[in-house]
Amino acid sequence: MGFEHPNQTAHGSPDHVNDIVANPGKAGSPVTVIGLGKMGAALAAAFLKQGHPTTVWNRSAGKADELAKQGAIPAATIAEAVAASPLIVICVSDYAVMHDILDPIGEALSGRTLANLTNGTPEQGRQTAEWAAALGADYLDGGIMAIPPMISRPEALLLYSGSERAFEKHQRVWESLGTAMYLGADAGLAPLYDLALLSAMYGMFGGFFHAAAMVASERVKAADFTSLIIPWLNAMMTSLPHLAQAIDTGNHATDISSLDINHVGFVNLIEASRGQGVGLDLIAPIQALIRRGVAEGYGSDGLSRLAELLRQPAFKTP
Repeated sequence: MGFEHPNQTAHGSPDHVNDIVANPGKAGSPVTVIGLGKMGAALAAAFLKQGHPTTVWNRSAGKADELAKQGAIPAATIAEAVAASPLIVICVSDYAVMHDILDPIGEALSGRTLANLTNGTPEQGRQTAEWAAALGADYLDGGIMAIPPMISRPEALLLYSGSERAFEKHQRVWESLGTAMYLGADAGLAPLYDLALLSAMYGMFGGFFHAAAMVASERVKAADFTSLIIPWLNAMMTSLPHLAQAIDTGNHATDISSLDINHVGFVNLIEASRGQGVGLDLIAPIQALIRRGVAEGYGSDGLSRLAELLRQPAFKTP
């Protein structure tokens, strides 16, 4: 049974608890949030905003103070936190920390839904799903494609995979956080999509940082140059569906921008960067991949060929 708290009398009655067990996805159903870093605190605040009685717990108890002012119920122990709600949402730094917290009270998860919104790998997601199933818990792995200030807004995308029953049962709860997307029963899908989307983001940021460093060598402010970068990148984004089709079909033929052409252009980019005193850390790997494609006889192919080369690495990463 859930622990009692002075602020919990209205929603802690037996009739209310029985109603929640029967209808766990309804508006106002209780949620426990474990982990109150910036993201975890944002999740808890969003649940409170939508009227969900929210129990919170963090290893550093002081992090619950601000949420308590908003109506959250701080749990004294992790066992009390888990007992308080049929739905447990955990968002911590990594899966090792998650297990450090939950392993000692694992049996208490039986009959509950565990939604793990901790960033991790597909394999970690699958292993954790097996671990949760052995304990009798429904498990969802999740990826948060948002920063904390975006949580509860439609542009916040949260990806879920694992138990379809758990996703559908708590649909209204997920909608408190933003746009919810269910990817499938394989718990590794949400981490996979999460990391793949992050890789696209980091690639964009990497290109921006290199460009900013290049123009800064001539005292051009990044803020001024950004007015050119944004429309340029937006224009390039329109080519992604075509590139995606080429990747899916394996037809990399092009009459627009071949690897041969980009190989020549990249030589100039490298030389100019060196001449301006800008490091090659972010762009040298791309040049190496283009050079490899040309060397392997794919010079007439388009840039989409690079995706296939990445799936057939010339060397294994450490």
